Amino acid sequence: MYIIGICGLSGSGKSSVSRAVLERFPGKICVLEHDMYYYAKKDKPVIRNYDHPDALQTDLLISHINGLRSGASIQRPIYDFTVSDRKLETVEVKPHPILIVEGLLLFNIAELMPIFDLRIYIDVPLDKAIIRRIKRDHVDRGRTVQSIITQYENTVRDAAINMVQPSRYLADLIIPQGASNRVALEVLYGKIRDLLTSDKPDGFIKNEE
Repeated sequence: MYIIGICGLSGSGKSSVSRAVLERFPGKICVLEHDMYYYAKKDKPVIRNYDHPDALQTDLLISHINGLRSGASIQRPIYDFTVSDRKLETVEVKPHPILIVEGLLLFNIAELMPIFDLRIYIDVPLDKAIIRRIKRDHVDRGRTVQSIITQYENTVRDAAINMVQPSRYLADLIIPQGASNRVALEVLYGKIRDLLTSDKPDGFIKNEE
């Protein structure tokens, strides 16, 4: 299994890039979203900063990555952002040749970094990312605009500037403007196509050792 980490600001377009890859290579890609691994309220009743690694149950994510890498299916949690808690239901994820892991803090967690065979950073201006976040959280998650702005001022902006944006320098590939950058996507598609058609691609060898 070849593992790709996709990082970037909240609202940068990480999920759009993941979906584009899924559509281009149906049946060959599985995806894990780091933000599905926010702690359940029963396990961590108070989360003061959702833009910090401590808010996420990364050890469970790593366990699930290792399970998929060994050829087993896993039960991925579902986080409900409208109530800020995990659902009781889970989603079965089956292993495929390529695993994409996406999240804004992936490259800030030391335990995750050696897992990725390819690290991608989705680069968009901070103002564009926050506008997308406001639209998403207001329309899709039912939050008030004022609550979104308050969270941005209290925690999101600091994390974006001090943790997420500097992690671009840890990436192997930077994709400006996300899924709208068709040239960069074609480069990524070419890499994945080579992996899927090669008898022994380097990434697969690395994870089999």
